[in-house]
Amino acid sequence: MKSKKIWANFAVENLDRTTQFYTSLGLKPNGKSGDLTSFLFGENDFVIHFFLKDIINENTKVEILNRENSNEIMFTLSAETKEEVDQWAKAVKNAGGKLNSDPEEFGDGYYGFVFSDPDGHKFNIFMI
Repeated sequence: MKSKKIWANFAVENLDRTTQFYTSLGLKPNGKSGDLTSFLFGENDFVIHFFLKDIINENTKVEILNRENSNEIMFTLSAETKEEVDQWAKAVKNAGGKLNSDPEEFGDGYYGFVFSDPDGHKFNIFMI
C-alpha cells in the first residue's frame, strides 16, 4: 500500500488560544472550524491539525496522554543560524509557550532548544 499524504493530529483544550499561539509564531493557517484549527509547517507544508480534546477522543476512541510529563511525539523545526534559533525562543516565550530548555550547543555543531505549546505539545527548534 502507498500513502499519499501524512499529517499530525493533536488534542487541545482551547482552539482560539492554539490559533493565536501558532499565528504569533508566523505559521501559515490551514483552516479552522468548530472542532479544529490547522497549520502548515515547513517548506513542504506539513499539516498539523489541533482538535478539541473531547472531539479527538470521541472520534478516535483513543485517550490522549497527559503531556505534563510525557509527549506523544516531538517534531523538530529547523533553523539555519543560531540567531534564528534565538529568535524562535523569544517568539515562543512572547506567544505564551514554555521553554523546556534554553537555546544551547549540544553534540557536534548542533544548537537548539525544546519548547511546549500552551497544551504541552513539545517541539525542538534545531540549527542544522
